[in-house]
Amino acid sequence: MCGRYIITSSPEALRRLFSYGEQPNFPPRHNVAPTQPVPVVILESGIRRFKLMRWGFLPSWVKDPRKFALVINARSETVLEKPSFRNAIRRRRCLLPADGYYEWQASPTRKRPFYIHRRDGQPIAFAGVAETWTGPNGEEVDTVAIVTAAAAPEMALLHERVPVTIEPRDFDLWLDGDAVSAELAMGMMVAPPPGTFVWHEVSTAVNRVANDSPDLVQPFSAEEAEAEAMLERKARSEKTVAKAASRPKPAAVKPDDGQGSLF
Repeated sequence: MCGRYIITSSPEALRRLFSYGEQPNFPPRHNVAPTQPVPVVILESGIRRFKLMRWGFLPSWVKDPRKFALVINARSETVLEKPSFRNAIRRRRCLLPADGYYEWQASPTRKRPFYIHRRDGQPIAFAGVAETWTGPNGEEVDTVAIVTAAAAPEMALLHERVPVTIEPRDFDLWLDGDAVSAELAMGMMVAPPPGTFVWHEVSTAVNRVANDSPDLVQPFSAEEAEAEAMLERKARSEKTVAKAASRPKPAAVKPDDGQGSLF
């Protein structure tokens, strides 16, 4: 699963790593969310290109996007079988530059957000599949989904799924759908080796898409987490009490004096 991530490396650093010709200039982003435009690297006519695409995959055959569920991830186990991804995994494999991502761990009281990044601090290349959706009026929208795989035991503690990451040495193999079949590319659609990633808990401020600052990735102490959980429990309790108080009270029942009764 990957539902939020960050891009903080400089545009020039990412340009050198992914070797595309364009020179885009974009600010750091600490809370990239679905439906937003995201940087994507794709191979076109043998040349790596930088593009902005909508994070939320739309197959070309969709008639009305409003009636199609938001698809942000593609499961590696079924990506070759699903009609939505069948063509994209063969011809439109791509990479999404990132520096880390967030995952939420279920707990008895709430979902705890964690920030996950490479141990060596290097940027990440998420494996993606892309498709261009054409609307009834000829408008075109480039869309993308991140490929996920079953998590290895060490990361399964956070979530059962992880985004597939591609190493720089394998960029060409992943991107070149003409030279490398989807069946061969399946070998790259696996969880990262143990020890590749590290993580720490962060504030639930990341839950709000509007929040986007470096503070989001700062470690969250156990004391801060407990204080935040207490505030959340208090807020839920107050909401429950307020909801109960707003319900209309039942009408008072007058005591029966026997009048009007047959017995």
